[in-house]
Amino acid sequence: MRTRLIVLAGFLATLTLGVVAGAYFVDRSHKDTIAAGVRVNDVPIGGLKPAQAEAKLRAALLRPLARPIRARYGHRHFTLTPKAAAVGIDIHGTVAAALARSREGGMFGRAWRDLKGDPVNASLAADVTYSEEAIQKVVRRVQRKLNRPAKSAAVDLEHGSIDPTPSVTGRRVKFNTLAKDLRKALLDPKASVVRIHAKPVEPAVTTAQLAAKYPHVIMIDRGAFSLKLYDGLKLVKTYGIAVGMAGLETPAGLYNIQDKQVNPSWHVPNSAWAGDLAGQVIPPGPADPIKARWMGIYAGAGIHGTDEDGSIGSAASHGCIRMHIPDVIDLYDRVDVGDPVYIA
Repeated sequence: MRTRLIVLAGFLATLTLGVVAGAYFVDRSHKDTIAAGVRVNDVPIGGLKPAQAEAKLRAALLRPLARPIRARYGHRHFTLTPKAAAVGIDIHGTVAAALARSREGGMFGRAWRDLKGDPVNASLAADVTYSEEAIQKVVRRVQRKLNRPAKSAAVDLEHGSIDPTPSVTGRRVKFNTLAKDLRKALLDPKASVVRIHAKPVEPAVTTAQLAAKYPHVIMIDRGAFSLKLYDGLKLVKTYGIAVGMAGLETPAGLYNIQDKQVNPSWHVPNSAWAGDLAGQVIPPGPADPIKARWMGIYAGAGIHGTDEDGSIGSAASHGCIRMHIPDVIDLYDRVDVGDPVYIA
């Protein structure tokens, strides 16, 4: 009986030693092989040696990222080159992590898994790097080329210019969005073009707003004996006029309509040319040279009608602007107090 026990114990010892030795050799034979089911960025590398896995990941992950990324706005393109982007992946470190994951657990568990061919089902993410400065450099270049300030509409009535400088809508690149899209495209091997997004920048004063600011403008050209009426900075009518004679010239400059009167009285200026009438008020009638309408503009000078039709087209007044009576009535109904009057 004792002999049998000794034999049985020896057998069991031998069997155990055999199992341990077998597990050891199975595990030893797989120590440099990545376990089945291990993936890196969805690329399977199970069953490969480290050098093989590195080569496969380099071809599958790194090489596709070595291409230019173009940021596009209409027909404009801005390129982020592979050299500048400096996209890199820690292939060696990633494979080492995959191998370490394959070696997790005890020797017997690993050996049993390898004998059965069971997968590990581990998914690892490769550590991808790139140059943030290169991305910001492209963004700054895009901003320099595409950003455009808004310009307000303007008109220089002070110098007699009625032609408005039109407003221009500006443009501002959405730089944070562009930087984010460039980063995303760098890591996506299927991406090669990024769309540049920009938003309009409205001017403080648009062309329409400027025109609304000047519903009526009168431009008087003394040399051409003409009065031009502009509505919304657009010419709508031209009238013939008479202007001040030599020594009593109609004053040049920018003024505005200060008052309006229908069939006004004539307040005679206290000037030498007025003679005995100086300082008097002549009521409407045959003796009143200011006919039909009056639009005062500056220091007693104004625009009025006249029955001396033959004076139109000449320098004949005492400083006022004379118009044919039908013309002055027409103009009077078109303009308002405060409207600009420029006399050149």
